[in-house]
Amino acid sequence: MSTTSTDRPTDAASPHYSRSLLLLLATIAGVSVANIYYNQPLLDSFRASFPDGASWIGAVPTATQLGYAAGMFLLAPLGDRFDRRGLILLQIAGLSIALIVAATAPSLVVLAVASLAIGILATIAQQAVPFAAEIAPPAERGHAVGTVMSGLLLGILLARTAAGFIAEYFGWRAVFAASVAALVALAVVIVLRLPRSSPTSTLSYGKLLGSMWDLAVELRGLREASLTGAALFAAFSAFWPVLTLLLAGAPFHLGPQAAGLFGIVGAAGALAAPYAGRSADTRGPRAVISLAIVLLALSFVIFALSGSSLVGLVIGVIVLDVGVQAAQISNQSRIYALKPEARSRVNTVYMVCYFIGGALGSSAGVAAWRAFGWIGMCAAGLLFTALAGWSHHRGGRRG
Repeated sequence: MSTTSTDRPTDAASPHYSRSLLLLLATIAGVSVANIYYNQPLLDSFRASFPDGASWIGAVPTATQLGYAAGMFLLAPLGDRFDRRGLILLQIAGLSIALIVAATAPSLVVLAVASLAIGILATIAQQAVPFAAEIAPPAERGHAVGTVMSGLLLGILLARTAAGFIAEYFGWRAVFAASVAALVALAVVIVLRLPRSSPTSTLSYGKLLGSMWDLAVELRGLREASLTGAALFAAFSAFWPVLTLLLAGAPFHLGPQAAGLFGIVGAAGALAAPYAGRSADTRGPRAVISLAIVLLALSFVIFALSGSSLVGLVIGVIVLDVGVQAAQISNQSRIYALKPEARSRVNTVYMVCYFIGGALGSSAGVAAWRAFGWIGMCAAGLLFTALAGWSHHRGGRRG
């Protein structure tokens, strides 16, 4: 007997569904996910505060990322078993405590441990996105997911900028303190405005985790979407680490801040997310994913022709980011319809594969750069995009 046999099917829209509620969920996603990126521009400040640990200062962002991966697997599935509103509030409370520990850390060891906890608890966004899919009517699910994802993407985009600004004028500890203040304010709004969700499973925690394997085996569409999404995110992740290396050399001779400014261009993807979701609703997600794959392939052709052109690189980044976000929204819209009573677990399977793809892409992109230069990275990106195209096309032929 499948461990998902105690799940209760549901796919009805919530009477609470509204634009204001979607914007609240988008804010929850953005404010929470920003916490895993705040420490990235603060490494030099950490080094100055803890000179004895300067050689392993990189453990702080690493611990945060590892924590986020663990939190996705261990906490995100709980949304099927318990009220998501209550889970979000509990995670905000825990995250606030971890941030206070980070803000007052007397040593780098304490800061790294706090960062691990921050990563685990910052997975609140993985409750907000399935929540949007739950409350939306099926005909608007893509738009709902896209709206919440735009908040998440803006949180990622603005986190480094906000952290750098606060640290410059008030010190790095103030960054974590400011995040606590933002979370407390957000919690008040959640208590007043966010409705409760309806749990769809009575599985024990152990069986809830184990059922994710059953879902991956049972749902061919989930496997296809996970491979397609992972390959596209691998292509995306192959580009960004190498961009910094390209800009540092001739003919640009630009520092890492210049690469960071390219992230502002990524706002195009965040702003396009709701429109991609709307297109997935009206034209079908498969059509949008097909277009997204074409856009990614085009972006790497543009990159290959723009190794010495800032204008070309900016155009390529816009095409790349719009393509990745359109595919992400459409893929998530598809998987949430596969098993409505298991949306949190389905989302977990997908996102774990997605981040594995990103890690592989980052490694492959840097390796290709070292072996073959900029063209090598572009070729790696095209190969990952081709893998996504093969996965998507094979899924379409199978119906």
